[in-house]
Amino acid sequence: MVIAAVLAAYAIPYGLRARTLARRGRPVPGWRIGCFGAGLAVLAAAISPPFLDLAGSRFAAHMAEHLLIADVAALLLVLGMPGPVLAPLLRVPAIGRLRALTHPLAAFALWAANLYLWHIPAAYEGALHSDALHAVQHVCFLLAGINLWMPLFGPFPRPAWFGAAAQLGYVVAVRLTGAVLANVFVWSGTVIYASYGSLDDQSAAGAVMMAEESVFTVALFGWLVFKWMRDAGERQELVELASARGVELDERRIGRAVAAGYGDDLKRRLSA
Repeated sequence: MVIAAVLAAYAIPYGLRARTLARRGRPVPGWRIGCFGAGLAVLAAAISPPFLDLAGSRFAAHMAEHLLIADVAALLLVLGMPGPVLAPLLRVPAIGRLRALTHPLAAFALWAANLYLWHIPAAYEGALHSDALHAVQHVCFLLAGINLWMPLFGPFPRPAWFGAAAQLGYVVAVRLTGAVLANVFVWSGTVIYASYGSLDDQSAAGAVMMAEESVFTVALFGWLVFKWMRDAGERQELVELASARGVELDERRIGRAVAAGYGDDLKRRLSA
């Protein structure tokens, strides 16, 4: 029941907004809806009772659960949220101001702080022995993960300096930050969390983290290359369309529109 309520809290508003946009002739691309649905499915699996029970007895399973929430589910949800879907939320002043947290430097700092603070033994053990604190931990991992991927894949304008090289550096910094923690678990030689009490299990948790980060990094690099190529093609198409229509349009504005997911809207206005 709790899992269903959590998923409904995400799925129902999303579905209603997607239907509204479709009626207005601005449908959410199918691949984005698919990503959002897949994100919810991953989240549901990660917080399902069988997974929670296994995570309570095995640190490696608990690590896998957190990686599914903070990395996989968070990224899929971000990919499923283009600007038009988020627009009603951003009109709420308090929520709109939170956009400042999606600045690359702020997003990385918040994610890293969240990751390391929750792995302090007192905090981690506390979450293991309190369902309420455990739920808070999962929410923090999900929100920090969503915010982490916003600078790369979200619909908000990016700083001028956050180009291709900076984005690659961002991914590398994220992975290295996680790798430091993973190596601590693999090579510490001391059991960090008494509730698990197994050095082999702790090393396995670190190995799980390393393996996931390696696969994730390769996938992210591939996706970023694809995205840059696609965005470059869309920008060029808009430049040529504006020129053909005799419209003076700043290429920087075109770049911002494409990066924020509004390229199709700009194309429709130019074609009208």
